[in-house]
Amino acid sequence: MNATARPTQNRRSAIAAEGWLVANVIKEHRTMKSPLIAAGLALACIAAQAAECAITVEGNDAMQFDKKEIAAPKECKSFSVQIRHAGKLPIQAMGHNWVLAKTADVQAVAADGVAAGLANQYVKAGDTRVLAHTKVVGPGQSDTVAVDVARLKAGESYTFFCSFPGHAAVMKGAFKLGT
Repeated sequence: MNATARPTQNRRSAIAAEGWLVANVIKEHRTMKSPLIAAGLALACIAAQAAECAITVEGNDAMQFDKKEIAAPKECKSFSVQIRHAGKLPIQAMGHNWVLAKTADVQAVAADGVAAGLANQYVKAGDTRVLAHTKVVGPGQSDTVAVDVARLKAGESYTFFCSFPGHAAVMKGAFKLGT
C-alpha cells in the first residue's frame, strides 16, 4: 500500500478515464432519456476523485505514525487528515495529535505547544505558524482536520508531527504539495 495520498499510476489512469466519462456523459446527456442519469454518473465520478483529498494517519503506543510522507494533490482545495489512535495507553500518558507547519518552524511550534498544555491540545493559541492541527486523541479515538491547500506553496518544506511532549522528535513526516 502506498503510504502517501498521491495517486498511483493506475489511479491516475482511472481519474483520467473518469474525467473522459464525465465530459462525454455531460456532452451526450441531451440524447439520453433521463438527464438525471447523466447527472448521477457525473457526480459519482467526481466523488471518486474527491476520495484522493483525504488520508488517515494512525499513531500508536510506540510513538510512531504509520505514514512518513503525505502528498496532497494540488487539485484539492481542501485536504482532510484524520488521526486515529491505535494504541491502548491513556491520553494523559500517550495522547497524539497531528500538527502541520513549515519544517523550519517545527521545533519552536512544538516547544510552544508543550507550554500550552493538554487543555490547549499542545498547540499555542493563535499560533500562525500552525497551518492545521487536530485535537489530542486517546486510545480508539480519532479527529479530522482540513488543510487549506491554497495556503501551501510548491517547493516549501512542510512537516507534520505530534506535539504531545517528547513526541515531535520521532513522530513526524514530510508533507508535500503533490503534482
